[in-house]
Amino acid sequence: MTLAVRVIPCLDVDAGRVVKGVNFENLRDAGDPVELAHRYNRAGADELTFLDVTASSADRETTYDVVTRTAEEVFIPLTVGGGVRSPKDVDRLLRTGADKVSINTAAVSRPEVIDEIVGRFGNQVLVLSLDARRSDATESGFEVTTHGGRTGTGIDALTWCREAAQRGVGEILLNSIDADGTRDGFDTEMISAVRAVTRVPLIASGGAGIPAHFPPAIAAGADAVLAASMFHFGPDDMIAQVKDAIRSAGHPVR
Repeated sequence: MTLAVRVIPCLDVDAGRVVKGVNFENLRDAGDPVELAHRYNRAGADELTFLDVTASSADRETTYDVVTRTAEEVFIPLTVGGGVRSPKDVDRLLRTGADKVSINTAAVSRPEVIDEIVGRFGNQVLVLSLDARRSDATESGFEVTTHGGRTGTGIDALTWCREAAQRGVGEILLNSIDADGTRDGFDTEMISAVRAVTRVPLIASGGAGIPAHFPPAIAAGADAVLAASMFHFGPDDMIAQVKDAIRSAGHPVR
């Protein structure tokens, strides 16, 4: 049975405010995370992702009070990431109101943390957030980056997806740094490449600008689609428009 595609708005949070830039740079204010969470919950979002985008680069913890207030506003699954380094951090976020926790930089630095988190909480709570860019430095042409896209690692993104899947991550949030914020469409080549090496549920992120951009990402292998700019700055019915486009293309949607 084919599972229904999930449509997920993303709140990129910096200093307690939702921000959005292009290629992870030139961030501009997009509003209050609690207000936006309430709006998206009401508008029919299937899940919500909250990413503290400067927690790792600034070497600090996630903003727990903002997570708490956001969780109080939504009755859909909430994934929280940014600055997650240990099972202790995961435990605190789950107690704060998160349903799932996403990890990126810390897992690249020490992959064993995936085993530790999955062993304690189960794989259903752990999302691998992967910020990848096109690069000649890797065999696949896609390189893993860390610290909010600021640091190249030389690690092949496909190799990392395989390893993370084997270690037990429940989902992979695949974000194209090259497409991020451009509104030119998802990197379907990258989505297809990752889909070919793992069956772990895949969330496509980066590049969505219009509802018509979503069906190609699903056709390429995405189980869920995530966007920020077009939801934050678009009309209130944008989530409904996206779902209509997905449904019209023949894909089941919630």
